[in-house]
Amino acid sequence: MALVVIRPGMLTTIQDLGRWGRQDSGVPVAGPMDAYSHRLANWLIGNQDHAAALEVTLIGPELEASEADVTCVLAGARFDATVDGRDIDASRPFVIAAGKRLRFGTRRRGARATLAVSGGIVCPPILGSRSTSVVSRMGPLGGRPLAAGDILPVGPPVSKAPPSSGRGLVMPDGGARVRCIAGPHDAMFTREALEALFTSRFIVTPQSNRMGYRLDGSALRHSGSADILSDATPVGSIQVPASGQPILLMADRQTTGGYPKIATVITADVPLAGQLAPGDWIEFVECTRAEAVDALRRQEAALAGDAV
Repeated sequence: MALVVIRPGMLTTIQDLGRWGRQDSGVPVAGPMDAYSHRLANWLIGNQDHAAALEVTLIGPELEASEADVTCVLAGARFDATVDGRDIDASRPFVIAAGKRLRFGTRRRGARATLAVSGGIVCPPILGSRSTSVVSRMGPLGGRPLAAGDILPVGPPVSKAPPSSGRGLVMPDGGARVRCIAGPHDAMFTREALEALFTSRFIVTPQSNRMGYRLDGSALRHSGSADILSDATPVGSIQVPASGQPILLMADRQTTGGYPKIATVITADVPLAGQLAPGDWIEFVECTRAEAVDALRRQEAALAGDAV
């Protein structure tokens, strides 16, 4: 059982939840830009939440089911989609019959969708993960995006019934406000820089990618040096080089970095940031650690479909 890539779309990669636990050896994490939607898609199809799926960016692929029917579902960015030429609601599990094709149409909101298949994509893991790190060329298919003619093996269909539906994120429509906590290097910036971070609107530039978003907006000035001894780079870190223009580090970030980090986007809002595209705006809202923990608790409850 497999999916055959007829057209790859703009940037479609195989991702699981990432290659965690190896950053101290210089191995990047990778994984989905929107881990919530990745988990939700697997949840809706009955897979384990770490099962490998496809991350579809901006323009979707065309895929054909080979040998047997394949059951799929889509979460994250909203796309029109058809199977065998018929419109479908891809946010609910659907079947691509053997020999038939799934085609993506117009993207409505958000930038990245997760296409999960029952049984998961079962290409060989690299260092314990099936995530594709485009920057380091590590992972399935030699660490590259999908190309026409690729054959993606699919595991045995999940026999158990999926749990009750979780709730998807509200997809951004042109921009998003995300919460963050100041630091760890906020003392290296002027008071005006911190005020500008939390009162200004920044634009995601075309120089952005899965490694990080280069943002255009108010310059965030350092109070002294713009360099530090390289240290770890958590996802959601907002690095600021000497130019004063911030860089929001995302899934394919480097393992360490030598620019001060003025703030860090909270875990619950990193998936929302992952749905932004070049040209979208982003605003940062300061929050407390207690608020960050509560936001994550509420998000986990929404994934399970619980009332919050």
